[in-house]
Amino acid sequence: MRTTTPVRVVIVEDLREVREGLQALIDGTPGFSCAASFRTMEQALDGFVRADADLVLVDLGLPGMSGVDGIRALHHAHPDLPLVALTVFDDDGRVFDALCAGASGYLLKNTAPSRLMDLLTEAAGGGAPMSPQIARRVVHLFRELRPQQASCQLTPQETQLLKLLVDGHHYKTAAAAMNVSINTISFHLKNIYAKLQVHSKSEAVVKALRQRLV
Repeated sequence: MRTTTPVRVVIVEDLREVREGLQALIDGTPGFSCAASFRTMEQALDGFVRADADLVLVDLGLPGMSGVDGIRALHHAHPDLPLVALTVFDDDGRVFDALCAGASGYLLKNTAPSRLMDLLTEAAGGGAPMSPQIARRVVHLFRELRPQQASCQLTPQETQLLKLLVDGHHYKTAAAAMNVSINTISFHLKNIYAKLQVHSKSEAVVKALRQRLV
């Protein structure tokens, strides 16, 4: 269960009405607060303090520096910070670029407000939420690449967990599916990161699909 400390969300969105709507939604949802909002990624990078945020919600179609480039910069500086793309774009190129840049989730702006907050809860808890149509495109995109088979010497349990992550599971649901504790999931996940040489669940999912590990 979440503690009484609210999840602090930073918003990067250039459209004022969308930005203010997101801020009102976040501030009006128990367990969340909007820590800051910015119109451009340049402003966000200039005013961003890691201690001020638990999650960053990023529009991709920003003026100046793109959302993808901003995600890459934030991920490089703060690899443990969840970065969620929120955009109207659902084309393969932007989805691929955002995930490879370090996004831990990819959501479309037509997501219903209540569902959006559920997905942000998942992201704040270590999940990698995607809108259903985006998840389908990701699976199709990477399988179409027909990457070379690779073995990273994953154990059967690690392979099972990786497959669950690819299918959209997060810590709690993966633990339930494998009939193990969340601590065991964390242990396996650390081993997966080390073997795949990645730093986040989204990177692990991307590499698993590209190298057809599951």
